[in-house]
Amino acid sequence: MSAAPERTRDAVSADASERGRLPEGEGGGEQGSPRGADAPGGGAMSAASERTGDAVSAVLGCEGLCVGYQRTTIARDITVSVGKGEILAVLGPNGAGKTTLLLTLAGFLRPIAGRVTIDGHDVTGSSARRMNRAGMVLVPDSRALFTTLSTLDNISIARRKGGATVSEVMDLFPRLRARAKVKAGMLSGGEQQMLAVARALVQGPRALLIDEMSMGLAPIIVEQLMPLVRQVADETGAAIVLVEQHVHLALEIADTAMVLVHGDVSLSGKAAELRDDPAALEAAYLGAATASGSQPATGKEPEPIGTATSSADPPA
Repeated sequence: MSAAPERTRDAVSADASERGRLPEGEGGGEQGSPRGADAPGGGAMSAASERTGDAVSAVLGCEGLCVGYQRTTIARDITVSVGKGEILAVLGPNGAGKTTLLLTLAGFLRPIAGRVTIDGHDVTGSSARRMNRAGMVLVPDSRALFTTLSTLDNISIARRKGGATVSEVMDLFPRLRARAKVKAGMLSGGEQQMLAVARALVQGPRALLIDEMSMGLAPIIVEQLMPLVRQVADETGAAIVLVEQHVHLALEIADTAMVLVHGDVSLSGKAAELRDDPAALEAAYLGAATASGSQPATGKEPEPIGTATSSADPPA
């Protein structure tokens, strides 16, 4: 995926002027994102990532980030750095603040404190539209598809210059090619999730935020989708933040991971290390992690580790 520093600088410069006109404490930003053919975009699917061990430049970063709704803090003191082609898995029980974190990174909610950067440029408090133009693309847990439009139309209207082509995302998700003329509302849950990710990729994301990709899907479908997320990171170079309840499947494809419990980061580190230490992982979910680098327990009632299961989708 080719870098797009000009795109980020232009979006940030424009947003600096916009933020100067916003009153103190104003709520979330604009809910739309540009869809015009001349909208700037990132690199295409065919571009390979350039990850070399630890020598990865941060694409998406946040420092001391506190997120919530108006003055109610949901999650606090989050500091992460996600490099080109890296996947950060955000784990934790329901209500921990994972979705609130993604909505804040995407610009739908304003951070209560802290800062957010894309390619080193401060985009803190930018609207959803500005974040999207800077390369931040959200795949929400609702998938947000145009259910009365065909699969092909859903992809085509989202595409912008520099993003993956329709043919490229169809190659990544062959089932979508076979269902190109079918209305999105008539697709299976697994196919709808593929479509949601495909629609994000044609926008040429620098940072891809995926919220609960497995929601409502049978485990066998989730097992087929997870490797595709790894493939997307490797082939496009996008920095990916993956919120997921299927803990072990997420850790199989992620580079790094963190566990959010009651709004606090209870554990973080390399995904492989967390995967190989189930005791520390379980302790983190229970809010009593003692592993190196973990945050102190919150003292609140523990919640069990959960894995969403469903038989809504037949095997591919």
